[in-house]
Amino acid sequence: MKVVADTLGIARSHLVKQLSGGAKPRGRYQRQGDDELLAAIRQLTDARPTYGYRRITALLNRARRASGAEPINHKRVFRLMTQGHLLLQPHVGHRPIRAHEGRVIALASNQRWSSDGLEISCWNGEVVRLVFAIDTCDREIIAWQASTGGISGEMVRDLMLACVERRFNALRAPQPVQWLADNGSAYAARETLEFAVALALVPCFTPVRSPESNGVSEAFVKTLKRDYARIQPRPDALTVLQQLPRWINDYNENHPHRGLRMRSPREFIRCQSQPASCPV
Repeated sequence: MKVVADTLGIARSHLVKQLSGGAKPRGRYQRQGDDELLAAIRQLTDARPTYGYRRITALLNRARRASGAEPINHKRVFRLMTQGHLLLQPHVGHRPIRAHEGRVIALASNQRWSSDGLEISCWNGEVVRLVFAIDTCDREIIAWQASTGGISGEMVRDLMLACVERRFNALRAPQPVQWLADNGSAYAARETLEFAVALALVPCFTPVRSPESNGVSEAFVKTLKRDYARIQPRPDALTVLQQLPRWINDYNENHPHRGLRMRSPREFIRCQSQPASCPV
């Protein structure tokens, strides 16, 4: 055997393996409790068909922590979703990205609020337009306005006031807060700028044709359309307007964010408000 292996220039162990027929193929890996866990995963994916395995893992572990059970590793969820054909199709689309060297995300809440608008098309041809404000640290939608008409400066000013009242319970912010938006006429209007100064907001505008400069708002637009509007009935504008409060509340309470360590915005806020435990 050694002479043959040396002549062929291969290892003797390889020849022995070939002669013995090789190892038997191993069956599909299975752990105890996989069937019950896969059933729980199916319930979540049926309710949230646009969620990938990481967000499904976050929702599973949130429920398991509430019941006192041990958390599940995301690799196990990935394996079960692969076996159950529940994974999302990989995204292969690419578009040229403009270089963006700034930082939109704030290090603490109530330092920078970002605002933008979006359109939701209904099946009958009607359009619902939504304008919102989001905190670039905790990602909570602080306030929003919806209409079947255009987004006006008055709507933006009402949005500003609602944000200050809800975050500070006052008519003026106790410290300057940046208000980041694009160059739309509703945001750049003189009345809007003066109103922002009166509320202690500091208007900031993104460069033209640079949506990456308002990336937190752009991410919420994508989330609302993909995870809510696309999978919910939209026969007319009235139906969408009736569903919007539930969509946004579900986003604030339940939607996991990778930047928040797979916690929802309000879950992150509650964790931040809790006093740190003593390590001793």
